[in-house]
Amino acid sequence: MKKLILLLWALIALTAEVSAQQALWGVPQVISPEINPDNTVTFRLKAPDVSQAFVTGDFLDWGKAPMTKTDDGMWQLTTDTLPAELYLYNYIVDGLSIADPSNVFTIRDVCTVFNYFIVPGNATELYNVCDVPHGTMRQIWYDSPSLGMKRRLNIYTPPGYEAGDNRYPVLYLLHGMGGDETAWAALGRAAQIFDNLIADGRMKPMIVVMPNGNASQEAAPGETHFGLVQPTVALPHTMDGAFEEAFPDIITFVDNTFRTVPDKAHRAIAGLSMGGFHSCHTSRLYPDKFDYVGLFSAAISPRDKSHTKIYDDIEGGLKRQFDQKPALYWIAIGDKDFLYEENRNFRALLDKGGYPYEYVESGGGHCWPNWRNYLTAFVQRLFK
Repeated sequence: MKKLILLLWALIALTAEVSAQQALWGVPQVISPEINPDNTVTFRLKAPDVSQAFVTGDFLDWGKAPMTKTDDGMWQLTTDTLPAELYLYNYIVDGLSIADPSNVFTIRDVCTVFNYFIVPGNATELYNVCDVPHGTMRQIWYDSPSLGMKRRLNIYTPPGYEAGDNRYPVLYLLHGMGGDETAWAALGRAAQIFDNLIADGRMKPMIVVMPNGNASQEAAPGETHFGLVQPTVALPHTMDGAFEEAFPDIITFVDNTFRTVPDKAHRAIAGLSMGGFHSCHTSRLYPDKFDYVGLFSAAISPRDKSHTKIYDDIEGGLKRQFDQKPALYWIAIGDKDFLYEENRNFRALLDKGGYPYEYVESGGGHCWPNWRNYLTAFVQRLFK
């Protein structure tokens, strides 16, 4: 009996060891997604017991394409040729949205986790980690007396910052509704874009500050003293003026902590969607702070005036801002963006005042491929 018990324990230990080795070293995996030589993409899902499987993603405009089941229980779909880009996707299996179990590369966008892949080509060369000098992306906490809390920033410093004593201009780069201070680094491939543009001589080395634009948040969801709070777009004080009014706290901290050139000529602000809204109104509220302004698919019209009166005199604020003669006021939007008309009306307001600006209209809508392209174009215009 004792020998039998010992044998059973030995079998249990062996099974656990094999399982642990499988987890450690991996098991034969399904290859998905597979980027084919012609830039079509093949998705595979081993799921013999399900009745329906679809792929959904931004390359499908978030429609869904049916996968075909083979005799061995493998579901498969090959796309048409895709343009070079970074794409997000998920599976829908028997009505349930799931991640691709064969793809470990994921990104959270607001409250959804997506898999992603990159189709190679000229348009995505900047998204790769290339053999060039690298900057540093760090997370750092600062005190915001205006908001009554400690808050977190993501900050990019250019290659050579730590080893030198040079001073640098600063770009404040703002995220959209539901995002946070991590959005531009994760979804925007910001560090890779900056490293590659600087190495190529197309971007002036600069410090890039990525704040959390949700005035009620300390930092990204799950990374604050509130614990594992689920992400949501329904946050207070996002577009009521609180963030704009508190922005000098960020500037003061950055100028006191990093080797900046602390003047208007060496300071820029830009953002996407809600971040474009914040860029528009922060630069208008503090016309002596920013010489460069970038609005990427920006919301313009105030959504909530309950907290502050800073939106009461937009035309007067624009006049004060353009009296300071900003070096660049840059607006970009896709022709299918739901904010297109709002941006057209804003440009009419600028035209009415005779205020100079540059306008870029692309195809597509309210999406990260556009925003990465806008960022790439905008940073090459700064501090020349």
